[in-house]
Amino acid sequence: MNYIVLDLEWNQGNGTSNREAAAIPFEIVEIGAVRLDSAGERSSSAGRDCAEFSRLVKPAVYHEMNQITGRLIHLRMKELKKGSPFPAVAEDFFRWCGEEEYRFCSWGNSDLTELQRNMEYYHMPPLADGPLAYLDVQKLFSIAFEDGKSRKALEYAVDFLQLEKDIPFHRALSDAHYTAKILTRILREKPQVLQNLSYDVFHPPKDRKAELKVQFETYAKYISREFDSKEEAFADREVASSKCYLCRRNLRKKIRWFSPNGRHYVCLAYCEKHGYLKGKIRIRKSPAGRIYIVKTTRLISPEDAEALRARRKHAGVLHRDRDIRKKSEVQKKGTMI
Repeated sequence: MNYIVLDLEWNQGNGTSNREAAAIPFEIVEIGAVRLDSAGERSSSAGRDCAEFSRLVKPAVYHEMNQITGRLIHLRMKELKKGSPFPAVAEDFFRWCGEEEYRFCSWGNSDLTELQRNMEYYHMPPLADGPLAYLDVQKLFSIAFEDGKSRKALEYAVDFLQLEKDIPFHRALSDAHYTAKILTRILREKPQVLQNLSYDVFHPPKDRKAELKVQFETYAKYISREFDSKEEAFADREVASSKCYLCRRNLRKKIRWFSPNGRHYVCLAYCEKHGYLKGKIRIRKSPAGRIYIVKTTRLISPEDAEALRARRKHAGVLHRDRDIRKKSEVQKKGTMI
C-alpha cells in the first residue's frame, strides 16, 4: 500500500456574483503531493523516479485572485497563467500516482471533496462511485498525540513533533511535504491509529446495498443513500434504528431522536450487555441537492446518559417556548388585521 499525501491550493471569487460559483466555488490552482510507501519512506512508482508532484493550474473560472487567498498562498495570476488546464494537470497527477494500490491522505477533510468537485465540473470520470476511504492526517495526529477531538493547524503539529521547518508553508507541495512528515511519524510510532479511516462522501452511496457500515474501535459509522427530504430519511428503518455495534442487537430507545441545537440529532439507547449507547445523526446535502445521513453510535457512561437526558429536557423547554412565541405572534397579527 502506497500513501499519496495530497494538498491543494484553490482560488475563489471576491464576493461578486458568478453563475459558475455554485458549481465550482473553489477553483484548484495548484496540486502538490508526496508518495510514501507502507513504511513511511518516500516512494517512486514503477517507471517514475520522482516521489513528489507539483503543478500549477491555469485558471478558467476566476481570473482575479481572491484578496485573502492571494496573501495566504503567495501566488499571483501572472504565475498561474503559465500553468496548464485542470484536466491535463489532473490526468498527469493520476498517472504519477501509479498503478500500485494507494490511499489518499490529506490534512483535514476538504481536499478530496474539492478535487472531485473540480473533476465533475470538467466532466472527468469520478474517483469512486460512492464514499471514498482516505486518511485525514489532521484527525490521526489528534488521535495519536492529543485528545482525539481537537483539530490543530498543520504548523502546530510540525512544532509539536519538533519536525524541521525547512521550506515555507502555504503552498501545495510544501504542505504535502509537512503532512507526509507527520504521517511518517504516525506510521512508525502509532501505526494502530491508521484504522481510523475517513470517508469523503462527494458521491453518496447509490442505493441501499451500497450504504456504508463501518465499525471502529470505539464507535460505528453508517452512511446512507440519498433521500429527497429529512422526513423521508427519518422514516427509513435503518436510519432511525438503534443497534449495539458490539452484539448487533436492535435496541429500544430510552430517548427518541431529538435535536439539541438544530444542527444534528441525538438519541439514547440501552443494551443489557454493554450499557448505554448514544446515536448521533448529521444531515448532509449531496451535490445533487438531495440529502444523506451520517450516523455514529458509541458507548457512553451512565453519567453521560444522565447529561443527555438533561439536554433533552432543556431542548423540550426551548421548543415549547418557541411554539408559544410563534402562536402569540400569529394571534397578534390576526388581531391587527
